[in-house]
Amino acid sequence: MPSAPPDWVLTRRRAVGARIRSARQQANLTQERVALMIGIDRPSIVRIEQGQQAPTLDTLIRIADAIGVPLRDLV
Repeated sequence: MPSAPPDWVLTRRRAVGARIRSARQQANLTQERVALMIGIDRPSIVRIEQGQQAPTLDTLIRIADAIGVPLRDLV
């Protein structure tokens, strides 16, 4: 079983989640709408925004496209 990521990784993951949440809200999109647009469930979006789940690069790209922001703005 993989070990837990170090604290500095968790801190950066939470920062990415906060940027996703902020961009999503600025785009006036709900978590449910973004989840439907990219083909994942709403609880996954919640966990990503809270920094509890590490999204794959593919998922980050899909989130950025759905929200309408460059990927670099999220990471």
